[in-house]
Amino acid sequence: MELSKSTILITGGTSGIGLEFVKQLTNEGANIIVTGRNSLALKETKNKFPHVHTFQSDVSNPKDIEQIYRDLTQQFPQLNIIINNAGLMRLIDLQDARLDLENINREVATNLTGTIQMVHQFLPHLLKQKSAAIVNVSSGIAFMAYSSAPIYSATKAGVRAYTQALRLQLEDTHVKVFEMIPPGVNTNLQNDWAVQPNPAMMMEVDKMVSVAIEGMKKNKPELKPVLISVIKVASRLMPNLLLKFGHREFKKFKANQK
Repeated sequence: MELSKSTILITGGTSGIGLEFVKQLTNEGANIIVTGRNSLALKETKNKFPHVHTFQSDVSNPKDIEQIYRDLTQQFPQLNIIINNAGLMRLIDLQDARLDLENINREVATNLTGTIQMVHQFLPHLLKQKSAAIVNVSSGIAFMAYSSAPIYSATKAGVRAYTQALRLQLEDTHVKVFEMIPPGVNTNLQNDWAVQPNPAMMMEVDKMVSVAIEGMKKNKPELKPVLISVIKVASRLMPNLLLKFGHREFKKFKANQK
């Protein structure tokens, strides 16, 4: 995949993995478009990377997706790559009755529904390009239910299944479909967690994005570090052990809540 001449849309591009994509893809010579919900974060991103184009948009809102599609396809008809990176991960106790239905659905609307709707809206445009790609960001947690973040786990398993189906449906087109599968990555995603993850078990964001970009250049359908391959094998050979290992974090979370 040629990146230097591409026009790339990155959702959730103002922090974490998204912002690192902005940095590294800018160095590759790509034309970058960033969307996000937070106008202040968009301004800060623009200050750091003056040549980047920023638009306020929320992937959990269908009206926002329809509007950003109209705006971007008019202003950037050459848009040919979409990175569906916007994501939300929360530690949730499913017995917490204080969470209303809108709240409990927040991660589904952002991580899963948002990804599906973005692809559905932009796919007709991408099919018109000579070379195009879709990158959906899932997670190593797609291979194992993580009890501390149950909704996030469900959404990332859904993103993985959807991406595999999408790749099969587009196999006879020129639109490449990539799945980026990060392990735990040191980003601001965990800033509000009551129980912080072990830093020694987290991958640095610049290394993860570098792996993804090199994979895109080589047209690897799964953009993942070696650790993910280990997790995939472990999920088949010892699934219960992985579940119990992850569940220790939920027990810490519950104890902290008390």
